[in-house]
Amino acid sequence: MSGTPDQLPGVSSAAVNRSARALGLEAAVTIVGFDQVSKAWLLDYLTAPSRVVELAPFVSLVPVWNTGISFGLFADLAMGGVELAIVALAIVAGLLWWLARIETRMAGCAIGLVVGGALGNVIDRLRFGAVFDFLDLHWGDWHWPAFNLADAAITVGVVLLLLDGLFPTARSVK
Repeated sequence: MSGTPDQLPGVSSAAVNRSARALGLEAAVTIVGFDQVSKAWLLDYLTAPSRVVELAPFVSLVPVWNTGISFGLFADLAMGGVELAIVALAIVAGLLWWLARIETRMAGCAIGLVVGGALGNVIDRLRFGAVFDFLDLHWGDWHWPAFNLADAAITVGVVLLLLDGLFPTARSVK
């Protein structure tokens, strides 16, 4: 069978590209929705009154305001919420340009996850000046930086993009 691994015999590459773009846009919208709903519910639940909820011996729900980027990185930068939101929106614009030219459904979904996660966090930055994080993974006294569904989507999306780029497929082998 020739063509991309995402392509069925008799299906044009334009149809595959449309399918990949649609999947990416659906992923982005879904992530923004789930991210914002989870933040709205948990913001009220975890902050009025302030509480920590242990879900398992290694994961808790905690209220954390992140002024940095994903997982609290670069929180010490002098940039504020609006400046980081502008940078994130510029990155989203570049990703949407890439999505318009994407060739596989996996890459389309991956870009959609990153776009949705970035937009979910941009909404927080514009509303609150910081991002509401609530997932705390820990082992004993060791804690991974708190994160949210948007951060998880960005991470999964980047991993999928790396996998899509690292492993050659029929579309790149002549």
